[in-house]
Amino acid sequence: MTLALDPEQHKQAIASIKRYCDEALELSVGDLRAGNLLDFFLKEIAPTVYNRAIGDAQVFLRDRLADLEGVCYEPEFAYWPKGKAVRRK
Repeated sequence: MTLALDPEQHKQAIASIKRYCDEALELSVGDLRAGNLLDFFLKEIAPTVYNRAIGDAQVFLRDRLADLEGVCYEPEFAYWPKGKAVRRK
C-alpha cells in the first residue's frame, strides 16, 4: 500500500518543505527537489508512522471493547431504591 496525498495536500507539503529548508537549513530548494524529498518521506518514513497509528488505534479500541459493559451498562429497574419494600395500606 502506497501512502499518497491528494493534490492540494501535495502542494501544501511541497511549500512547507521548501519553507523549512529555507528557514531552518538556509538552503533554497525548488519544487522538483522538494517533491522528491516528499516522495522519499512518503515511501520510506510514512509507513512507519501509519503502522504506529494503526497499532495505537487497535490498542485504543481493544481497551474500549474490554470495558464495554462498564461504559455502556445502565442499571435496570433503578427507580426504586434497593432494599426498601413498598408498604401498602
